[in-house]
Amino acid sequence: MSAAHKHTNRLAREKSPYLVQHAHNPVDWFAWGDEAFAQARAEGKPILLSIGYSTCHWCHVMERESFEDEKIGAFLRDHFVSIKVDREERPDVDKIYMTFVQSTTGSGGWPLNVFLTPDLKPFFGGTYFPPDHRHGRPSFLQLLQQIAGLWRERRLEIGASADELHARLELITAREAKADSPLTPEILRHAVALFKDAYDSVNGGFGGAPKFPQPSIPLLVLRASKRFGDDAAKKMVLHTCERMAAGGIHDQLGGGFARYAVDAEWLVPHFEKMLYDNAQLVHLYLDAFLASGDASHAGTARDILDYVLRDMTHAGGGFYSAEDADSEGQEGKFYCWTHDELSKLLSPEEFIIVAEHFGVTKAGNFVDHSHPHPLPGLNVLSIVKPIAEFGPTTAVNLSYTQTGSPLPLGGEGQGEGVAHDQQLLISATQKMLAVRAQRVRPHLDDKILASWNGLMLGAFARASAVLREEKYRFAAEKNLQFLREKLWESPSPRPPGGEDQGEGAAPQTKTGTLYHRWRDGERDQVQLLEACAFLLDGVIHLYEATLNPLHLDFAGELAAAMIAKFYDPANGGFWQTPAGTSDLILRVKDDYDGAEPSGNSVAALALLKLAAITGREEFRTPAEATLQLAAARLQKQPAGLACMLQALDFWLDEPRRVVIAGDASSPKARELLHATHSVYQPNKIILGNNGAVEPFAKTLSSKGEATAFVCTGNACQPPTSEPVRLKENLL
Repeated sequence: MSAAHKHTNRLAREKSPYLVQHAHNPVDWFAWGDEAFAQARAEGKPILLSIGYSTCHWCHVMERESFEDEKIGAFLRDHFVSIKVDREERPDVDKIYMTFVQSTTGSGGWPLNVFLTPDLKPFFGGTYFPPDHRHGRPSFLQLLQQIAGLWRERRLEIGASADELHARLELITAREAKADSPLTPEILRHAVALFKDAYDSVNGGFGGAPKFPQPSIPLLVLRASKRFGDDAAKKMVLHTCERMAAGGIHDQLGGGFARYAVDAEWLVPHFEKMLYDNAQLVHLYLDAFLASGDASHAGTARDILDYVLRDMTHAGGGFYSAEDADSEGQEGKFYCWTHDELSKLLSPEEFIIVAEHFGVTKAGNFVDHSHPHPLPGLNVLSIVKPIAEFGPTTAVNLSYTQTGSPLPLGGEGQGEGVAHDQQLLISATQKMLAVRAQRVRPHLDDKILASWNGLMLGAFARASAVLREEKYRFAAEKNLQFLREKLWESPSPRPPGGEDQGEGAAPQTKTGTLYHRWRDGERDQVQLLEACAFLLDGVIHLYEATLNPLHLDFAGELAAAMIAKFYDPANGGFWQTPAGTSDLILRVKDDYDGAEPSGNSVAALALLKLAAITGREEFRTPAEATLQLAAARLQKQPAGLACMLQALDFWLDEPRRVVIAGDASSPKARELLHATHSVYQPNKIILGNNGAVEPFAKTLSSKGEATAFVCTGNACQPPTSEPVRLKENLL
């Protein structure tokens, strides 16, 4: 009988796909919460806190090796209270204990395994622990036995050590603004110089293997190239975009990008696909397209968005979180191909083209070293020989052929003149897609997070305006409706007679509440800064793409809620959680821009933009205080704050304001909107002349058809209704 039939633990009651994956382990798992904490206190046991996420490959490996082991499960039941946490649902919990592990070991990652006292203070931790004795390190069971013995014999010492480590953790996470840290363009210049020094001139990207796209870095470098007239920086970003799009990190058949590549060449990915990566990459490729005019970058952005619409979208409009690296227990099995498999599937002519184009060999280029029986001869597809090198035709983004969609820009008008080799490649990839569709798909993490949905909402909204694609605007609008219905609790009027209500004053309103996760008909009760900040960013993009005043109203509600619940008026910056969150040993300000941007960085830029659109100082003040709080780190450690540096870039100068007066839904207004969005001018804002916009914009009016004004302060260039002239005014 399998372990899945022998055991069922408390995680079977949970909604997190990651927790549910562990519901049939022999480990007596608890979810994070009072039930587990009370049991640890009552029994005087240490806590094993194990943190991961449902598409984490090494989390699967450790589960298979250790948490499905009967002996380990029994030992944990006898000596520990074991808690599982989904880091994507509770990034606040993960942040605290990841900071501990990184500060004590020098590294971190997932799975994250930390040992705590019953009052939740950590005293030892690490990441993946092997099932057997390796390289002088104990097996996981040996480690558990050692810790259980120490807890039994030296509990008071462990408690004292945990108290000391907790005090150190408080110091590490404390953030106070330094008044003597000026915010100047030199901070940007210094940061970009460091990124340029780390640039890989052969493969693109900033740094070596393993290689994460980390879009906030190339997005910043491209912005800085505009500010400083740095053509070399621009070329670095464009080269990086080209190499990533050609690499195995990019799903060459189905679209979308994997989380990272294990090598410097972007060839072999860690195959899971994350919503947050793909959302940020849409913005990067849109910027690359606008900065270069190269339509292939626009094609890559479309490729990502079409993948999300096809494979990552709930019927109601929410976006799912991630797809796994593994299928049928093997990493990459869904995505990879063998030489023999393709030679049998394709005609001889097609096979020759596919093998050359995608670099398919008999030996293969990928081995799943984490599996005891790796599959032989697997090939990750990457573009080794561009289609343009087969003949005198322009390369096409093959994902467009999946559903018969038009070819991207550059492929028009080819008709009968399309090269024979290109036709062979298209027919071959259609066969490959049909076969791949019959394979067992990787696990889909179908929880819907307000934070990551906010990022993707903004990507769809902006792409709809840049690429003139209505289906993307529809997806963004539908997503926002879903989030407001499922995760937003609107503010309600305070009862008459409340505080600070003068005679004749309208009833004041409480701020609304945004919850973080929805899945299977239920939302959680977790409130997080990144949920508010990321969704605020997305809604502002949607407003700028549509000029719908209702979206601007909601942005104002979100910003007010974020400031009320998370802002620290004493020192600046935003806490990750509201005051009074009872299950945390620390209240932390997340200010590291890694694979995901931090809530503080996104909040700062979103509030600066919203303040410029609305003229409301109550939005600008917290953003400026957040920048000041980060000023010293921006100077000394810019690599960890690339997104915050984008906020600084926006703040340094008065933004260009494009005011489109008139009916925003008219064809002329939409032409002007598209023209505005089609110019690479990162420090601009776009607004209409009605609704909650700043007062000066309301004084600008159209005479008949929609009219655009490009303004700085209260000075505007001559108004125009001509898209070409508008673009010239923005250059």
